[in-house]
Amino acid sequence: MTKVDKIFAIAPMMEWTDRHFRYLARLMSRHTYLYTEMITSGALMHGDRERFLQFDAREHPIALQLGGSDPEEMACAARWGEQAGYDQININVGCPSDRVQSGRFGVCLMKEPHLVADCVAAMRNACKLPVTVKCRLGVDDFDSYEFLTGFIQTIADAGCDTFIVHARKAWLKGLNPKQNREIPELDYSRVYRLKQDFAGLTIIINGGIDSIEQVKTHLHFVDGVMIGRHAYKQPQFLLQIDQQLFGQPQEHSSSVETIVLAYTDYIEKNMRVGVPFKCMAKHMLNLYQNIPGAKAWRRHLSENMHKPGAGVELIHQGLELLNKKCA
Repeated sequence: MTKVDKIFAIAPMMEWTDRHFRYLARLMSRHTYLYTEMITSGALMHGDRERFLQFDAREHPIALQLGGSDPEEMACAARWGEQAGYDQININVGCPSDRVQSGRFGVCLMKEPHLVADCVAAMRNACKLPVTVKCRLGVDDFDSYEFLTGFIQTIADAGCDTFIVHARKAWLKGLNPKQNREIPELDYSRVYRLKQDFAGLTIIINGGIDSIEQVKTHLHFVDGVMIGRHAYKQPQFLLQIDQQLFGQPQEHSSSVETIVLAYTDYIEKNMRVGVPFKCMAKHMLNLYQNIPGAKAWRRHLSENMHKPGAGVELIHQGLELLNKKCA
């Protein structure tokens, strides 16, 4: 990742950060770094590679997040990501789901730092893009600060200079993925300490961050901030980023309706090539959170976007509902 004064990113989230949501997010912030949903190296090896890697040129800067543990497969996947035009390749070493564990990738790989290092080295040899790692503070009983620094050092020695650290460890036994987003408590101080001890590395903090004030506070101690679910459930948050963090004007006005109309143009363009309306409209449900008429907007879209023939007229009807509520 190119060294900059600060980094703000939206976390990769399965079924949420697809290419349509990323385009919508980009309409709200030019400077936010975007990440794909995790894509496994096996899916790229054996599946519809072109579909998995598809994105709009306006999404830049964008990282491809990969899941996998076979250095040869990960090298191929990284090379394909570079050919597809991504700006960065990220390795998922943080997801705690059962499916990820059974595939021997995600946070369980924190127990095998040398294997992660082998993947990083193979990927760096296969492409010229930065290869970064998203991890946690630890996993199960491997949760000491010494374990964490050993993991970071091993991966850094293989050529990774950027780490996105979710500020809590993962419990693989007894907790489901939702609980692993809440238990144990976050430990931001340990991520700050990591930055102090590895001053030459880029350290990005993740976990439980949901306000611009929190983002600014973290940036006093680390190089960047990544937020996850808050960016999806309260997407208006993104309208603050360019000006508040980067001192830059927004490409579009701060009006949510302006963003909606720009995204409507995108929807029409994609519907003409066969993309279902519902696949794009679902990302708009939360746009008017905490604004009068938000429930009517959400209900109108959610109840109708799956119906045969649904299209952008639903969006315009929803805007009319909002205007009536605000009148």
